[in-house]
Amino acid sequence: MKGMNRKRSKTASPRRIPRPEYPRPQFERAEWINLNGPWSYCFDFGVSGMDRRLFERKGFDGRIIVPFCPESELSGVGHRDFIQAMWYHRRIAVPAGWAGRDVLLNFGGVDYECELFVDGKPAGAHFGGTVSFSFDITAFVRPGGAHDIVLRVADNMRAARQPCGKQNWWGYWSSGCVYTRTTGIWQTVWLEPVDRRGLKDVHIVPDLDAGRFVVTPRFRGVERGQTLRAAALAGGKAVARAEGPALDGAPLILPLKKPRTWSPGSPFLYDLALEVADGSGRVVDAVRSYAGMRKIHVEGDRVYLNNKELYQRLVLDQGFYPEGIWTAPSDEALKRDIELAMRAGFNGARLHQKVFEERFHYWADRLGYLTWGESSSWGSDPNDLASARLFLSEWQAIVVRDRNHPSLIAWTPLNETGQVTHPAEHRRFHRDLYALCKDLDPTRPVNDASGYIHAQTDLWTVHNYEQDPGKLAAQLTPDREKGVWRNCPEREAAYGGQPYLVDEFGGIKWIPGNRRAYASDSWGYGDTPRSEEEFYGRLKGQVDAILAREHVRGYCYTQLTDVEQEQNGVYNYDRSDKLDVRRIAAIFGRNPAAPRRTGLARP
Repeated sequence: MKGMNRKRSKTASPRRIPRPEYPRPQFERAEWINLNGPWSYCFDFGVSGMDRRLFERKGFDGRIIVPFCPESELSGVGHRDFIQAMWYHRRIAVPAGWAGRDVLLNFGGVDYECELFVDGKPAGAHFGGTVSFSFDITAFVRPGGAHDIVLRVADNMRAARQPCGKQNWWGYWSSGCVYTRTTGIWQTVWLEPVDRRGLKDVHIVPDLDAGRFVVTPRFRGVERGQTLRAAALAGGKAVARAEGPALDGAPLILPLKKPRTWSPGSPFLYDLALEVADGSGRVVDAVRSYAGMRKIHVEGDRVYLNNKELYQRLVLDQGFYPEGIWTAPSDEALKRDIELAMRAGFNGARLHQKVFEERFHYWADRLGYLTWGESSSWGSDPNDLASARLFLSEWQAIVVRDRNHPSLIAWTPLNETGQVTHPAEHRRFHRDLYALCKDLDPTRPVNDASGYIHAQTDLWTVHNYEQDPGKLAAQLTPDREKGVWRNCPEREAAYGGQPYLVDEFGGIKWIPGNRRAYASDSWGYGDTPRSEEEFYGRLKGQVDAILAREHVRGYCYTQLTDVEQEQNGVYNYDRSDKLDVRRIAAIFGRNPAAPRRTGLARP
């Protein structure tokens, strides 16, 4: 297809830029400028920066390395106390060659609220700490000119109204299962030029049974005569093409004669080339993408991948890093986490209390690694209307951003919603989230809340940290009268025969003899095994208990790595080996020996 040259804008050497890779690999344009690296900053502990007109500044005294948060070592700051507000500054240059196109300033993630100023003028605001967003700054900049951008950040976690996940929102010290905070910019920042008629986004639906991709676009603007062209490529060769008038929500169909499926054992991906042409046929926008031909669906009490029954052997991944906190130190580190999990016998992960960056999903797609997408729901109060409003808008953006990734097979908006002040409003919130997921992405099952209270769900998930394998087996054995074991039977909807998964268990604390506790309050679930052999015995016993329960369709073990004081990972926090990985893989790499077609007991 025309217009798909790989020309790059001139930027500094990638070796001088942290996280130099393109941050959005499923919606990639050729021209862009990476703005990672040194910025100036100042803290605003009195939240008086607007009064002091800091938005007019042309620099601050502090120096920070973006995209790493100020709490992290990699930022060069390492401030661990609460930061209710702060300011960033950087001077940008807009290439003269971008004249005639709109200029977008993109942020991979800013926690939590931010407002942008360009040369002292307000240019946009955003709420939501874990989603990507863009500001159109065309009206504020001049091609060939240089400009001062200032970003005000507010992160009032102690108000308990904004989702913050496993960041400690109530106290200074990391404790229990909450850890070091993340404030401000924590993912890549970049500039790119886009035609006013270019693509805003696309929704790519793989239709395995019909052997086709359905590509549904949204445009930044539409003019008469404008068209969209799409092509699917395999091995660099076009295997399907389609073209049609540009219209928001009007899909193009890419039929495949002999579709190759995506699966963990064979993660084949098609490249997609998307072009927008004006009425004269001139290409005004070109985007590179990719897609996997795979189907995920629920039938009765079972989950199917590509129409074959799927047993999920997941691991809990919280996505924390010693040097970068929420931000991986490198793209290779994202890839390595997946490789470590697969090496330990898991076929996927529940991405826990954090929205992972798009590069992680890219590697999961490439490597054939199943994931569940989850929000950072902790830290907000779903019984509070303001909290619910903030959460719903952020979750909507999360689903839209990540719904094209074939590796992502389920949505889990909430986790352990056990505290209920207003039961009716609580149930309503669950159902609103379920409906929102289905409206935005009807192709995936929805787990309304991982563990604890369910209101409306396609997957029935429970958390059980019983350490004794015999007791765990007894608890998970369905009762003739009460049915399957549930966390909150008296407060949730009746079990309706959905696929039943133990999506948190284990969490066995183990600190190797050649290492010391991360902190004085280091912990894990249950008593620490007296020896490494006892650890393996307990772990195998727990997994055996789950595999032997005929109604259980999968599990999620807590967890992939230690995270600060929570030292119950399969690996150490620095990703080094903690245990004999061959023995670990022998335990987690098994499916149930002979699953039988038995119905599930219901209450």
